[in-house]
Amino acid sequence: MYIPQLNKYSLTFPNPRDANEEGIVAWGGDLNPSRLLRAYQNGIFPWYSNQDPILWWSTNPRLIMELDDFKLKKSLKKNLKKFEYKIDENFVQVMKNCATITRNGQSDTWINNDLIESFNTLHGMGFAHSIESYKDGKLVGGLYGLSIGKVFCGESMFAYETDASKAAYAILVKHLKKWGYDFIDCQVPTNHLKSLGAKEVSRDVYLERLFNVNMEIPQHEWKIDETIIGI
Repeated sequence: MYIPQLNKYSLTFPNPRDANEEGIVAWGGDLNPSRLLRAYQNGIFPWYSNQDPILWWSTNPRLIMELDDFKLKKSLKKNLKKFEYKIDENFVQVMKNCATITRNGQSDTWINNDLIESFNTLHGMGFAHSIESYKDGKLVGGLYGLSIGKVFCGESMFAYETDASKAAYAILVKHLKKWGYDFIDCQVPTNHLKSLGAKEVSRDVYLERLFNVNMEIPQHEWKIDETIIGI
């Protein structure tokens, strides 16, 4: 199937519903922060190996987390007390840790220096955020993603201590619920996220949800609210 190449002078993307069977919408272009924002607003995200051109995806099915469906198991609830939490304290380091953490069945990472640079720019613009778990003052887990209106697009997570990333995810869910977010876009289905309550939906259902969400920037500060954590 023909896969269109993006015009480097235009931020326009093809219709995500025209993606091929694998979910690839287009290739090429660049990681300009404005292009990244446009992609995520249209349900499209970059995912590629370093030796490949930039590939832009809109997968079918899509994995999403309804905030009320998050499963806070007893063991995780107990382990929440093991960590301290911060937001946006070490954004770039979180991305670097996500890039270098060892993952089963994965020998390469899509989180390269160009992506880190672009997301750091989006972080400075107030769109990209990290939720971080600390133990004895050391960063031991966390995740990062992009806030698009009232949808949080989760990108990646890492953990050097048991449950450190899951705990950060639980703290994220608590804050997003308080702030009035709609759902978390988990992108590609994984058993790990399904175990936390995420579910698969069709691309059409996902895009309909995304396009119906209020895209205005929510009026809140991205910082830890101790009253929300409640541990």
